[in-house]
Amino acid sequence: MAGKIPDLELTPRAGTGKGAARQARRDGLVPGVVYGGGQEPQSITIPFNILFKQLKAGGFMSTLFNLKIEGSDDVRAVCRGVQRDVVKDLPTHIDFLRLKRDSRINMNIPVVFLNEESSAGLKKGGTLTIVRPDVELMVTAGNIPDAIEVDLENLDIGETVNISDITLPEGARPVITDRDFVIANIAAPGGAADEDEDEDGAEAEDAPAAAEGEAEE
Repeated sequence: MAGKIPDLELTPRAGTGKGAARQARRDGLVPGVVYGGGQEPQSITIPFNILFKQLKAGGFMSTLFNLKIEGSDDVRAVCRGVQRDVVKDLPTHIDFLRLKRDSRINMNIPVVFLNEESSAGLKKGGTLTIVRPDVELMVTAGNIPDAIEVDLENLDIGETVNISDITLPEGARPVITDRDFVIANIAAPGGAADEDEDEDGAEAEDAPAAAEGEAEE
């Protein structure tokens, strides 16, 4: 993970239940909970505007945060879920999972494509087909990458980039290990992408496994 671990300031929430959650939302706050790490769950709130800004910036679900909660020690955590209003699509509840630096956890890491302008296949009129815009990796909490990079410069029409072609960050490995799945390919002009992957990226996958070590002392 690049750079300093960002702080995220939260406030303890005394009340629980739907009534307290509704009141928090009326006050411009998003209710939530911090759990795991061998400790009792703690109810919290975060200002709506701060959370909305963080979500809009991108990468929120793959960022390790230093949670600063009034009256408690700082704790490292990742977001494990954001519930949204079904109509307005605005955040209504948030879950954080406490982690230790050496805890291992499954995270969806976005894929970044480099050198599109100099790609051999794209120069010939090929079309970049992104099969997986993100890849689920098992990573350590102290080294969560911002993204994994795919260099397209030497990729020609009809060629693919598989997970085995990617140099993963230290300590990271794919959660899916039973096949060398495709990340992207370059299709011929006007042609469809390779069919043999059976739309691998769109298939339903197992829910992320629980974080390893999340309850370790």
